[in-house]
Amino acid sequence: MSWRMRVVHTTGYNYDSPVTSSYNEARLTPRSDNRQNVILNRVETDPATRSYRYTDYWGTAVTAFDLHAPHTALEVAGSSVVETDPFVPPEETLDFDELTTSAVKDRFDELLEHSDYVPRNRQLAAVAKRLTKDLDPYESVIAVAKWVNEEISYVPGTTDVHTSAVEAWTEKKGVCQDYAHLTLLMLRSIEIPCRYVSGYLHPTKEAAIGDAVEGQSHAWIEAWTGSWWGYDPTNGVHISEQHVSVGIGRDYADVPPLKGIFSGGGSTELDVVVEITRLA
Repeated sequence: MSWRMRVVHTTGYNYDSPVTSSYNEARLTPRSDNRQNVILNRVETDPATRSYRYTDYWGTAVTAFDLHAPHTALEVAGSSVVETDPFVPPEETLDFDELTTSAVKDRFDELLEHSDYVPRNRQLAAVAKRLTKDLDPYESVIAVAKWVNEEISYVPGTTDVHTSAVEAWTEKKGVCQDYAHLTLLMLRSIEIPCRYVSGYLHPTKEAAIGDAVEGQSHAWIEAWTGSWWGYDPTNGVHISEQHVSVGIGRDYADVPPLKGIFSGGGSTELDVVVEITRLA
């Protein structure tokens, strides 16, 4: 059954001395694709300022804005109403011979490369190869993601936004970002094109209509096995109507909800609140 949800993502910064200017990018606009439809979206700031929107290289909507009056606080709020559909398995899935042709490798070259977040690792590559022996690419994605789900314990605060997949695997602890990065590392090691997805997750499968709940910024992966489809390794499930996707890219570095630079000011305090309401 399809869902309709309202998502409000509010980020507040407080500075210990006035910031004289800042330049910012917000990735707070959900995607419209074959699984979800954005009915309404707005991104607002306090202090108010003019903004403009563009779509980045990976297909994520970006709201860019800058402030040039001194300020000691900044609030950025993204509000959206989105309709989401349940998971539908891909109609076509290629075998590994078809997936590893030069044409596919050229097409998805950037989504097969490793990075600081998703580095090469021989040991993990060997595990991925063992897990996926005699499986097709679709089955392989699920096998790897389920292994990651079992291998890492979800422990908030044990990693941060700079932690790599290998570091999280070494600690055997992490959060959704780490689960996604580790899954990407292993899938890329067996030449399955895959990408990082940022978004939101409604925490309750049987959510009551009209009840606002504390939601979560969330991360998962999408794999290409003939077409794109998503899997949530943190929870060991296919992407469902509870998931709202926002940003896509090679890893977290391509999809932070907010990033920017500022002059003046000093240390900052950060507060983030996500509220999700099922509307239908």
